[in-house]
Amino acid sequence: MSNLIRAISENGKVAMAAVDSLNILQKMEEIHKTSSVASAALGRLLTGASLMGSYLKEEENSLTLRVNGGGPIGTVLAVSDSFGNVRGYAEHPFIELPIRADGKLDVGGAVGRDGVLSVVRDLGTGEPYIGQTALVSGEIAEDVTAYYAASEQSPCVCALGVLVEKDLHIAAGGGYLLTLLPGADEEVIKIIENNIQKSKPITELLREGASPLDIVETVMDGCRPQVLLERDVEYRCRCNYERTKGILASLGREELEQMREERTTAEVECHFCNRRYEYDIDELLREMK
Repeated sequence: MSNLIRAISENGKVAMAAVDSLNILQKMEEIHKTSSVASAALGRLLTGASLMGSYLKEEENSLTLRVNGGGPIGTVLAVSDSFGNVRGYAEHPFIELPIRADGKLDVGGAVGRDGVLSVVRDLGTGEPYIGQTALVSGEIAEDVTAYYAASEQSPCVCALGVLVEKDLHIAAGGGYLLTLLPGADEEVIKIIENNIQKSKPITELLREGASPLDIVETVMDGCRPQVLLERDVEYRCRCNYERTKGILASLGREELEQMREERTTAEVECHFCNRRYEYDIDELLREMK
């Protein structure tokens, strides 16, 4: 069974995507050595980006989610390709906050609430489409839901969850994105609302072994969901030596010559995977002739 699926109700009025993102989140923690609350914040954003990115139509399309709510974690960013593969980082991945009174990680406190969720869709047609909405809670899922209502005029329900053990091991993670399509009537809405009210939290379902298909069938019970797509998604960084060299070359000859006065080599570190690339500045300058 693939770890991301998309489905639609038999009557075509409800669309849903669900993902078990545990492998993504474990790779994220391995790369970034995130604290428990940073794992939850970045993990939720990566999961949300994967769900949203899976709806992109063309292979070269990409989607970026950026959140900065003024909290101690700083900017949190996730990028998805059109298959739902993701990469991302948190500006301050090691921050720690006290557990909330209800025993849960304080993601909203880490992210903050004084800021915006930005959604950038690069469709390969020139200027990317950029949408923004004010943060509702900083808990990510509520903010994605608010974004769809405000910027897409599309009623949706987003659930995202990351379960982090005391030893920082990520035990479960995933989510779903359900959208009401034109023609969805009160009966359909009531069915979905009742299903969500009866459903366990997303991390509890995943911890008990539920698959993305199980989650879709739970939330869309009574709507006869039809699976449209199944695929495996992962944490995938696209950086390489040549691509990163192009970033340096884009600085221009004048800036590289100024850099050469201070050192002979330039080092670039990828924010998404922490790989380091080193380049000889003289060689870069020769290639620009």
